[in-house]
Amino acid sequence: MKVRSMNQQEKREYMLNEPVPHLVCQMAVPTIISMLVTSFYNMADTFFVGKINTQATGAVGVVFSVMALIQACGFFFGHGSGNYISRKLGEGDFEAANKMAANGFFLAFITGVIISILGIAFLEPLAMLLGSTPTILPYTKDYMTLILIGAPFMMSSLVLNNQLRFQGSASYAMVGIVTGAVINIVLDPVLIFVLDMGVAGAALATVVSQIVSFILLILMSRRGGNIKVRFANFCPDWYYVKEIFRGGFPSLCRQGLGSVAQICLNRAAGMYGGVYGEAYGDAAIAAMSIVNRVVMFANSALIGFGQGFQPVCGMNYGAKKYERVREAFYFCVKYALVFLIIVSLVGFIFAEPIITIFRKADADVIEIGTLALRLHCLTFPLNAWIVMSNMMLQSIGKAFKASIVAAARQGLFFLPFIWILPMFTELLGVQMCQTWADFCSFLLAVPLGISVLKEMKTTQD
Repeated sequence: MKVRSMNQQEKREYMLNEPVPHLVCQMAVPTIISMLVTSFYNMADTFFVGKINTQATGAVGVVFSVMALIQACGFFFGHGSGNYISRKLGEGDFEAANKMAANGFFLAFITGVIISILGIAFLEPLAMLLGSTPTILPYTKDYMTLILIGAPFMMSSLVLNNQLRFQGSASYAMVGIVTGAVINIVLDPVLIFVLDMGVAGAALATVVSQIVSFILLILMSRRGGNIKVRFANFCPDWYYVKEIFRGGFPSLCRQGLGSVAQICLNRAAGMYGGVYGEAYGDAAIAAMSIVNRVVMFANSALIGFGQGFQPVCGMNYGAKKYERVREAFYFCVKYALVFLIIVSLVGFIFAEPIITIFRKADADVIEIGTLALRLHCLTFPLNAWIVMSNMMLQSIGKAFKASIVAAARQGLFFLPFIWILPMFTELLGVQMCQTWADFCSFLLAVPLGISVLKEMKTTQD
């Protein structure tokens, strides 16, 4: 029986009894495709905008921190409600799961509207705060205005996507996300070059694609025995808000700190690159923006694999089948490690041609980006344990430990390093900051993950 043809009770039984490796892979394939396509259209923005000039490429990197903040809020509500839904479905409490679906969705949409209004009202000071230079500022304002208009739809789409995933309906989530991404990729060159909209065209393509995804995900949530989001179930009392915080705060830490880290990275790249002239500072911002998009693309496959693990983890933990949770975790870590080692070797060897794809007309961008990408590849495989540990801890409701792991890479370690390292090594410190942050995050995540795995083993025995 296919997952998409099951009702909620049948889906629960399937998630609790299907062999773990097959189940994880079945859940992971649609999420990997969704993440890769989504990341690819983010790279497409950088690629097409890179054909304009270095300042436009830098503007995309600056506004990326705003998009990261919007995504952080979307993942906060999506993972917070989705984790709860997954556990309640595992327990067989369908009424609570239905109410949480409505609360997560409508609270996210309202938050998106607030962010949109405030962001547009303080557009220029916000752009400068995010690390824009005077030469990049006009492009940043054009791009950011449209992105902020699309914030409510972007945020709500992420909520629906995650709620579908945590119900075991990753294929439905994939339809909405992938369709929107394909539309974005098609619209980018048309709006940027054919209609001569420049960087604003890239932003408009992103917003249109997000609205299309939003509509499709609404439709997908009404099919295949999935929970239908109804306003009648919207009751934002403290219990549901608290549960959203419990399950979503680690995502807010991870994504929110990612936004802060991007801001600090842009400012540090502009400052220490700017020592050699304003143009070199713009090149440094553009280079680090490209590296981030490339690494995000590689990391998206890992995240997608982990997202296939999350509903398996949440439902089986809710049903107290802890051995299946442990089996799924180690299965994911093992295969993720092999994949990341291969990706890191490819990235290290072909770093220069990879950066050249995005900005071959600027030798400074290529030089700065090539070294940064190679340094990043040195510790990239460690993310297999870091990411899977974070997802396991979050899915089973270990909010404190999950938040620590989530905050580590781009918060607890990255932020001090981006301030300290460039003081001694200037631009090199900016380029190697993430490498050191990943290494330290791994050292922190190992004992936190192992302690919970041992706890589950002891409880099961």
